[in-house]
Amino acid sequence: MKTKFINGVSSSPSMSLGLLVTENALHVQPEVQIECKELIRPEQPDPDTRRKAFSWCREFLHGAWKRLTEDNFQITIIRGGLSNKLFLCSLPDCMDTVGDEPRSILLRLYGAILQVNPPINTMSCNKGECGQSNKDNNFQGTEAMVLESVMFAILAERELGPKLYGLFPQGRLEEYVPSRKLETCELSSPSISAEVAEKMAKFHGMRMPFNKEPKWLFGTMEKYLSQVMKLNFTRESQLRLHNRLLSYDLPREMDSLRALLTSTPSPVVFCHNDCQEGNILLLSGCQSSHQKLMLIDFEYSSYNYRGFDIGNHFCEWMYDYNCEEFPFFKVNTQAYPTKAQQMFFIENYLREFEPDFDHLDEENQMRLKEEMFVEVNRFSLASHFFWGLWSLIQARLSTIKFGYLEYAEARFEAYFAQKRLLGL
Repeated sequence: MKTKFINGVSSSPSMSLGLLVTENALHVQPEVQIECKELIRPEQPDPDTRRKAFSWCREFLHGAWKRLTEDNFQITIIRGGLSNKLFLCSLPDCMDTVGDEPRSILLRLYGAILQVNPPINTMSCNKGECGQSNKDNNFQGTEAMVLESVMFAILAERELGPKLYGLFPQGRLEEYVPSRKLETCELSSPSISAEVAEKMAKFHGMRMPFNKEPKWLFGTMEKYLSQVMKLNFTRESQLRLHNRLLSYDLPREMDSLRALLTSTPSPVVFCHNDCQEGNILLLSGCQSSHQKLMLIDFEYSSYNYRGFDIGNHFCEWMYDYNCEEFPFFKVNTQAYPTKAQQMFFIENYLREFEPDFDHLDEENQMRLKEEMFVEVNRFSLASHFFWGLWSLIQARLSTIKFGYLEYAEARFEAYFAQKRLLGL
């Protein structure tokens, strides 16, 4: 999920596990892992939340947690938002563990998980119509949460995400991972790039119990585009920028993009779909120099074209969201990976994804890499188009302090620059 826009609290237009977005925008909680620096000012939860948290930890955890008393139970608020709240629950220092039980875990409470925004094309509806619409949206929100929980559990079991210690209707207990998120500039580090490629290849190699038709990309963009064409802005500066973006004739561009990608071979695999620096953790105290990263935030994950996932990751090399001044992001188009950097990533990816890659002769290895280079750079166009549409919608819906229209403009400018570079 695009948690990068506001210190870990985000608004997501969809849950993507084979589902298409509705005309409304669903808010779903992000899979945010916590940095140690966020615990500098711990806050205490209300007594009722504390009692429930203690009960869940006693019921779902083992070892010393079974002997823990409520008086010794330690809990602090890590983050609270509209859609979820996170708490750090811990054993006291005076209590030893008796086995492999964790000393600390994250408690995630879903909060207003099914809160639905009004449709962006209308702020009212006829009598008798809203009830069914809200009922459908609530059903989709519930279904999305079930699918997300299933996916989280599978990824945890396969050691491709944080461990899952407990699951209940109000939330879940997760592994606390001492870590920090990557910075944008670190994505180009050879050691980090190689491990991201390996992790992504393992992710793509999974078989997940979800819809395996590649509906997500263009299905979602069609919904976004439909909403974008109905948007209206009242502020002069916003209206001017919005009209400039609409002058690109986005429906025609999307038809052109669809035709290009339909003619571009790309395997359908289980994709992360948002592999940017904020969704990659650098683990603290990791003993292995080759296994120091963990992918998080799986809300956009679905079966999709491999080229999109890798092309989207390459696009993210250009955007730094750690900015304190408007528009709260910076663009460096020169940071898009060079061909040498892309080929390095692709080779590390193929060594993990294709079991026979190392047994091929040099000529066939190069052929595979060149084919994948073309695939990925064509699909990077879809990344710019997708997040450009997404940001236009957020500019109208979101209350988050971020230059969404400026970000949309940056993504569409990059889209057309990439088209020119590819000679399209």
